[in-house]
Amino acid sequence: MMDRSTPTFSYQAWRRDPENGPPQYRSRTVFEDATPEMVRDFFWDDEFRSKWDDMLLYSSTLERCKDTGTMVVQWVRKFPFFCSDREYIIGRRIWDAGRVFYCITKGVQYPSVPRQNKPRRVDLYYSSWCIRAVESKRGDGEMTSCEVLLFHHEDMGIPWEIAKLGVRQGMWGAVKKIEPGLRAYQRAKAAGAGLSPSASMAQINTKVSAEEFMNERDSIVEVTGEKPTGKNIPKILVVGGAIALACTLDKGLLTKAVIFGVARRFARMGKRM
Repeated sequence: MMDRSTPTFSYQAWRRDPENGPPQYRSRTVFEDATPEMVRDFFWDDEFRSKWDDMLLYSSTLERCKDTGTMVVQWVRKFPFFCSDREYIIGRRIWDAGRVFYCITKGVQYPSVPRQNKPRRVDLYYSSWCIRAVESKRGDGEMTSCEVLLFHHEDMGIPWEIAKLGVRQGMWGAVKKIEPGLRAYQRAKAAGAGLSPSASMAQINTKVSAEEFMNERDSIVEVTGEKPTGKNIPKILVVGGAIALACTLDKGLLTKAVIFGVARRFARMGKRM
């Protein structure tokens, strides 16, 4: 869909259309001179997000777990003039595999926040990142850049063809605001700004290891009871070669998520999906 870059920022995006369900998007963003920890905190920081993301009209934390870092948040996002704004109830949590951060966010049911006619609530929502250090494009061999691999889909309640057109037309306008926001965030932290409540939750991660990922790669068969195929793995999300099993929920909080390691056979299968 897109391949754009500046001297300190690059962005690529792809789309695929499943037989059933809304369009799915994958993107790769690389920021020069940024650490994975800074980018992780930046994307999780709802209080700061309103300074660079003009689509976010409102955010609130409904629940948080200081043991796991799990949160449930409420967002209201601005939509174009031809449709009403949208409300999201999002469960989210971060796993840390040695400075490789898997950030899982998805729509959850939350009965204590009643639905309204406006803004319309989006139930089907999944937007997750893998954040890691990569080599700078300056070619000096230093791991001073940060790569963000994103997998995203949602049902906004409008015809999918119209949604695809809107995403295509508005993608670069939205994406190009991210880097100035990140640089402002870096400057604020360098000047001594403290962590917001949501950013502090981004630093509470579930520790896992790359070795565990690799050891788990064959256990999908045991979990599902049958060998996965491209037709029967709707719960498995292929994100930049990594496999993430969709989270389960309990009382509005993410309580379990299993992230499987990079497995070549699943990566090849993902390309065929």
